[in-house]
Amino acid sequence: MHVIGTAGHVDHGKSTLVHALTGIDPDRLREEKEREMTIDLGFAWVTLPNGEPVGIVDVPGHRDFIENMLAGVGGIDAALLVVAADEGVMPQTREHLAILDLLGISTGVVALTKLDLAESEDESGEWVELVAADVSETLEGTVLEGAPIVPVSARTGQGLDELLVALQETLSQVEPRRDRGRPRLPIDRVFTISGFGTVVTGTLTDGCFEVGQEVEVLPQGLKARVRGLQTHKQKVERTVPGSRVAMNLSGVSKADLKRGNVVTTPGWLHPTALVDVGLRYLPDTLRPGSGQAQRPLRHNAQLKFFSGAAETMARVRLLGQDKLPPGQSGWAQLRLQESVPLVRGDRFIVRVPSPPATVGGGVVVDPHPGHKHRRFRPEVLARLETLAQGSPAEMLLQALERCGSAPARELLSASGLDETAPEALRQLLDEGQVILLGSQISIQHPASSIQQLASSNQLLATGIWWSTLTGRISRELSAYHQKFPLRAGMGREALRSGLRLETKVFNAVVARAAAEGLIVDEGATVRLPSHTVRFNPEQQQRVNTLLARFHRQPYTTPSFKESVAAVGEEVLSVLVDQGDLVQVSPEVLFLPETYEEMVARIHAHIEQAGNITLAQTRDMFGASRKYAQGLLEHLDEVGVTKRVRDARVLR
Repeated sequence: MHVIGTAGHVDHGKSTLVHALTGIDPDRLREEKEREMTIDLGFAWVTLPNGEPVGIVDVPGHRDFIENMLAGVGGIDAALLVVAADEGVMPQTREHLAILDLLGISTGVVALTKLDLAESEDESGEWVELVAADVSETLEGTVLEGAPIVPVSARTGQGLDELLVALQETLSQVEPRRDRGRPRLPIDRVFTISGFGTVVTGTLTDGCFEVGQEVEVLPQGLKARVRGLQTHKQKVERTVPGSRVAMNLSGVSKADLKRGNVVTTPGWLHPTALVDVGLRYLPDTLRPGSGQAQRPLRHNAQLKFFSGAAETMARVRLLGQDKLPPGQSGWAQLRLQESVPLVRGDRFIVRVPSPPATVGGGVVVDPHPGHKHRRFRPEVLARLETLAQGSPAEMLLQALERCGSAPARELLSASGLDETAPEALRQLLDEGQVILLGSQISIQHPASSIQQLASSNQLLATGIWWSTLTGRISRELSAYHQKFPLRAGMGREALRSGLRLETKVFNAVVARAAAEGLIVDEGATVRLPSHTVRFNPEQQQRVNTLLARFHRQPYTTPSFKESVAAVGEEVLSVLVDQGDLVQVSPEVLFLPETYEEMVARIHAHIEQAGNITLAQTRDMFGASRKYAQGLLEHLDEVGVTKRVRDARVLR
């Protein structure tokens, strides 16, 4: 299904021609009918001779309403450029043509309207031929160069059949809109219908919608549900890419929405206020109505930005020059006043606000650069060249390099690629330029697995990012081990904080690094494989002395405080962590062999006598109450025994 958009100077008969072709008056506002001039977008549809239904977006031609025109032409497949035969090419003819050129609308037909008026003034027909020649010359060097020119009269019907045939032939050359599974409906109209509620309209791109489907309205992030769908006032259960769609939404009100919002499926499209673009500045022509020649575009200039049906102010940061001369192109970063949902490859228009005029446009090469670029940096300009012209694998790698790591599904969405993305991912995995994070360090990826991976939340990272990060991890852990040689390892949270990674990413990084043998993950701590706790000679001598005391007094051992005084708290902690001592209470420690012996004797006594008391435990080992009570409470806690009144029984 296709959509045609009109273009041309005010009062050249665009709406009258649409009415004659379709039987539908596109001027729906009372003010438009009173002033006999199109002010806002109008919509109609027609069936071509081959039976194809085609939507038509009728736009205003007056220079004061150019911005309304821009809200409607972004999603069209072909242009119907209207030039009045009795007047010829006029200022808005040229401006509309420049807009079509900037938006890359490369096909169209010229309707030479008001043929009856022109012929009544010049019966020889020479004037019409001159106007047609002028139009043909005006089209040279633009996207519509060589477009068919069809003289018509909406009043008499002359040429209308020929115009429909020309439109049919033109649209047959247009590639069908692809279903990328990422539907976007830029809203160009919002209204309510009694008994139905909120309705939005727009031209659908990149995917399909179905009745009952959950949708998201951006940039607000509002959730809604599709209550009903129509195309050309016919109810449908499912829309197709490239069609004009009226969507009845539940869950949102008319007050929540406005022209320029985008309806899409939740989760994949993210609004942006910073965008990298290839910017084309229009040649040195007179701005309509200004009487002033086009001046060079300077760095940090403020312009109005238009894409889809959205409009906002933008600050232009030229990345490779201080000013952009008329007729030249360059790389720029736009700081948008309001966030706009954009994807790579989206076209845009920029205009000066006063006096208002279209001065340029271009294409989005990176909708989420992540940060403000430093100007005049060769690597920045080279990256933008790659994004604009590089292979799918290069573009995917560039997208991943910007964020370091990302879930596969989000990465492929952000890259702006379509069905080529999984194959590009396969290539990067094969070459080792992209890796999987997590414990799975390799993957067999036939086509089905790649498709599954591409739509998953599996974390990916570039090989360079991984190499750099593991180097940092090694340095962090090495410095920590050197500073704290008696600690088993670095706390996970301390390491994560030092690396400044999100928890999900950090856990996946640790899992892969441990699987590769780069680190040892011990749960609460992380260490290098080469790290072991070693005491210096002085510390070892103190440890030997303390342990000798434990051997001499196995059941009445030095207290925790005495042990700390003997070797220091950190050394004592190492002895406990390594299992050289067993701590059964805040104050009581035993040698591991002594502990095992005492537990075995208590166990045997209970099996024989049925239970054991605190006094019996104390007498069994010739220890004080502190030691006996500490041991019995410890055994209760670890589940060996349980207390029944004043005795312990086996659990």
